[in-house]
Amino acid sequence: MRRAMTVLVTTLLTAGGIVASAPSAVATGIAVRDLTITVTGIGPEARTCQIDADLYVPAGVNRKNPAPALLATNGFGGEKGDQADLAHGFGEHGYVTLSYTGLGFVDGDPCPITLDDREHDGEAASQLLRFLGGDPAIEAVDDATGERVVVDQVIREDRRGKKTYDPQVGMVGGSYGGQIQFAAAAVEHAAGTNRLDAIVPMITWNDLSYSLNPDNSGLPGGTAQSGSIASATTGVFKYQWSLLFTALGLASGLQDLPAFSDPAQVQNAARENCLNFDAPVCQALLEVAAVGYASQESVEFLRSNSVGSYTEHVRVPTLIAQGQADTLFNLQESVATYTALKAQGTPVSLVWHSWGHSGLGPQPGEYDPRHPADSYQGRQVLAWFDHYVRGKGTAPEPVFEYYRDWVMEETGDVSAAYASAPSYPVGQEQTLHLSGGGLSEGTLVSDPNAVAPGVSSYSSVAPVGPNYTETAFLDQSGPVTDPPGTAIRFATPPLAQPLDVVGSPRLTVQLDAPSVAATQGTGPGGQLVVYAKVYDIGPDGAVELPHRLISPARVADVTQPVTIELPGIVHRFEAGHRLAVVLAGGDLAYRGSTLPQPVSLATGPGRTQQLTVPVA
Repeated sequence: MRRAMTVLVTTLLTAGGIVASAPSAVATGIAVRDLTITVTGIGPEARTCQIDADLYVPAGVNRKNPAPALLATNGFGGEKGDQADLAHGFGEHGYVTLSYTGLGFVDGDPCPITLDDREHDGEAASQLLRFLGGDPAIEAVDDATGERVVVDQVIREDRRGKKTYDPQVGMVGGSYGGQIQFAAAAVEHAAGTNRLDAIVPMITWNDLSYSLNPDNSGLPGGTAQSGSIASATTGVFKYQWSLLFTALGLASGLQDLPAFSDPAQVQNAARENCLNFDAPVCQALLEVAAVGYASQESVEFLRSNSVGSYTEHVRVPTLIAQGQADTLFNLQESVATYTALKAQGTPVSLVWHSWGHSGLGPQPGEYDPRHPADSYQGRQVLAWFDHYVRGKGTAPEPVFEYYRDWVMEETGDVSAAYASAPSYPVGQEQTLHLSGGGLSEGTLVSDPNAVAPGVSSYSSVAPVGPNYTETAFLDQSGPVTDPPGTAIRFATPPLAQPLDVVGSPRLTVQLDAPSVAATQGTGPGGQLVVYAKVYDIGPDGAVELPHRLISPARVADVTQPVTIELPGIVHRFEAGHRLAVVLAGGDLAYRGSTLPQPVSLATGPGRTQQLTVPVA
């Protein structure tokens, strides 16, 4: 079971596993020590946790010839070995790496999963930074020899920063191993120690309450470009992804049961830690099962474990890398983090790459941590660390870069496939107006005077589905479907020339739903749940939903116009194709309304029904 779970996670969820499809080469000249590191005073409970870690030291690096360091940990459900390729690859460029298994995952220790919060995970990472800085108070033992280990091979910056045990160090990693970097940076900043020099968080979240319970109709200012995706309304539960993580966390806990020394500890874990999770995690799952949505208390708990709630404490240079193929942590998450960091003056760049939780294979030459200098993103990460950690070379220019699959198809050159701009957003916005409708498909027109009157109607029919867009992280080859009566659609005429969309379209509509208007005052269970999405319709009528991305929303007041921000995409609508916007009443990947919700949309005079599209 241990091996099966590791394969699943490293294939599906971790940044290391995402790029580990090629066989790992055996690095020469890098010594690896298997360590158990004790961190203490963790969280309000003052827990003591035993961390399973590997220390990678390149040949020739020693006390007299120290080197800079990297700290890395796994994606959700993974373990320290998932970062072996990264440690060897960056080790060959002179970096010492400490790779460790995150709290709560399979490490023979009873400390539970705490969702990368600052109080537990961030504090543990902070102590590991001190360990890399040579702090003898951090107890570490070589598992092979039983000897105490004190690091003296890492360059220290004690004099420059006027603090002790300050290593020259950066952090890198993806997904769960990305968010921990924000938590560590925030803990260090709040303490005034600032030992962490630079971070490279990949495919991670800004607001976990949005990730698992999104409401795209309640974003501050109507867009992630406000620097926040924290809706005041509870959202639409992403149950498939949530259940997967619950299963993975439980499996890790079961494998760590031998670490409990007596039956009382097992009972306490079941009662207090929800068998390997902090209790509030299970509380949220039980709420959704009972009433169909998460409570405000659960939303606030998830939000507190997110960089969006403490951005002001992240001041280290940050290279954000987010995946275009990601239905778990979408591009809007990166936009919110990037915008907030940039606004407060934190050095930050943003890269949108091809791969993510829903499409896990980087393109040839795109990212290879085992041979970073031979891949496009690897060179970016090296340049980031070489300047901000090692202090070598010129400062990387702040940029926004995005991957274009159509250029890759034309050229086969991954470098050419990336476009670059000084910042996000790029291009110009174009407004299209919803027109006509009725029993047939409505149209999208650029001239507001050309809008034809019409009324389109649909209804939800079940709490889950029947509309299909994705099956979380699994096979995505099934056709996108909207059964008759469950969705409405408005499309452009066939395009005369290609249309390149980079960013998030926004849909502003006035809906009519009298039955929902009568129940929405009773709370979230009585509010309208709607799913907005953009289709690429080919000349033959074939439907493509770019990267299976949709925007669920729980509309607080259906009697007022509502703006729904659609998923961030980088997509070319080819000449002869049509761009369509769709509103649906259900989706098989989400937990929607318990009761049917009939909805209609009227076009014509006095109605603002429009789609704004960012065109590069």
